[in-house]
Amino acid sequence: MFTGIIEEVGTIERIEKRDEGARIRISASLVTEDTKEGDSIAVNGVCLTALEVTPNGFSADVSYETLKRTTFSKIKVGAKVNLERSVTLQTRLGGHIVLGHVDCLGKIVSIKENGDFWTIKISYPEQIKPYLVYKGSIAVEGISLTIADLDENTFEVAIIPKTWTLTNLHTLKAGDEVNLEADIIAKYVERFLSCREIPHHTSA
Repeated sequence: MFTGIIEEVGTIERIEKRDEGARIRISASLVTEDTKEGDSIAVNGVCLTALEVTPNGFSADVSYETLKRTTFSKIKVGAKVNLERSVTLQTRLGGHIVLGHVDCLGKIVSIKENGDFWTIKISYPEQIKPYLVYKGSIAVEGISLTIADLDENTFEVAIIPKTWTLTNLHTLKAGDEVNLEADIIAKYVERFLSCREIPHHTSA
């Protein structure tokens, strides 16, 4: 489990095709400090298992399913990626609960600079529409963000200077795809409501 608070931006150093999946190598220094092989690290919002951990980076296997459903299908050597280690009992939950299970891809419609802030408009597919609410949470590229505006097929997020600088958002442009994960609490609420049995009252 993660919080959507990015710790470090790493760089894709190597991509090796393996059967229908791939193994990637990511250069990083902060998230590897207390990470051992087998630990989970979110990479652009995708929960991956760290392998071959060194002080300068780690590797991870990416399955066919992950390649198909995330931006990893198009990622290239040199790409900047958001990194976050999994939470511990001592971690402050500064963002929201993020599982690292990407629901779908969104597409950046526009990026506008407003003084020291940026507004990013993102289009989203129908499948996550029930989970998006105004002022609610969503993970974009693994970043915990608040929906600042919402319509039938797009939403906007306001980006503060620190988030802009310390994540890969400043490397993206209109037309780029991004990983989206809806709020897990919204999913549970929908599931609970859909499974409730409506009692049938009979007359005496």
